[in-house]
Amino acid sequence: MRKSILIIGACGQIGTELTYTLREKYGNDAVIASDIREGNESLMASGPFELLDATNYAAIEDVVMHYEIEEVYLMAAMLSATAEKFPMRAWNLNMNSLFNVLNLAKDKKISKVFWPSSIAVFGPNTPKENTEQNTIMEPSTVYGISKQSGERWCEYYFQKYGVDVRSVRYPGLISWKTLPGGGTTDYAVEIYHKALSDKKYTCFLEKDTKLPMMFMDDAIRATMAIMDADAQKIKIRSSYNLAAMSFTPIEISESIQQHIPDFKIEYEPDFRQQIADSWPSSIDDSKATEDWEWKSAFDLDKTTKEMLENLAT
Repeated sequence: MRKSILIIGACGQIGTELTYTLREKYGNDAVIASDIREGNESLMASGPFELLDATNYAAIEDVVMHYEIEEVYLMAAMLSATAEKFPMRAWNLNMNSLFNVLNLAKDKKISKVFWPSSIAVFGPNTPKENTEQNTIMEPSTVYGISKQSGERWCEYYFQKYGVDVRSVRYPGLISWKTLPGGGTTDYAVEIYHKALSDKKYTCFLEKDTKLPMMFMDDAIRATMAIMDADAQKIKIRSSYNLAAMSFTPIEISESIQQHIPDFKIEYEPDFRQQIADSWPSSIDDSKATEDWEWKSAFDLDKTTKEMLENLAT
């Protein structure tokens, strides 16, 4: 069935792959990509593109009305490590962009919204292992504070105005198609590039820092699955826990060494270590499984094989 979809932040790590996948499903012209800057040549050539500032309500409204948009995927955000350097800019982008889209939905100008949250909503007092859907949060980063606030606003707009907004808490994401975008879990992408180019990598986290991670194919599949689910199945309107695997830098290096035996890793933790230490080491996503039948497909070794094979070509 044809839909008219707008992706805001289409040139980012998730947005790029989401754009390709949605265009494959609904047709190139049905999916309008937008960002504050142009993306790679392949993305720009694959279908309609609009230069769009996610904090500009009038500009978003113009695009929505022009293309008769039904669904918006709001992927624009300043990620954890970058947001710590520019806290006010991060808050402005992450929050005002969400209000813009929620208000369009409240006014019935769009019918459905996807907005991504993150494991960054959890903080140092959150139980680390198998972190439950409902637990202590208390995020300690600007990014995490904005995502927790966003979750509350999403649920508020659903309860108060009936806005059909859906969300998942992404763990760290791993992709060979796009470069990292300034997140604390980015080492798990950089390490594969460096393994192939240099056969060595200097990690900005300690060797035993265990974090929840996910291969990008799983993240895109989860995003589309929650949007495709019947509205009555979406019981949580803040954001669903989402999980696939958890590992440490030493475990990912050992996985790489199965393919590149002389690969070496060193450790020089920086300010991102403190951010990582505030996050869970594993996530309980049983609510997503129960409500809309979520199940991951990629573990660490399968991810390593996919990353090395595709980056080598």
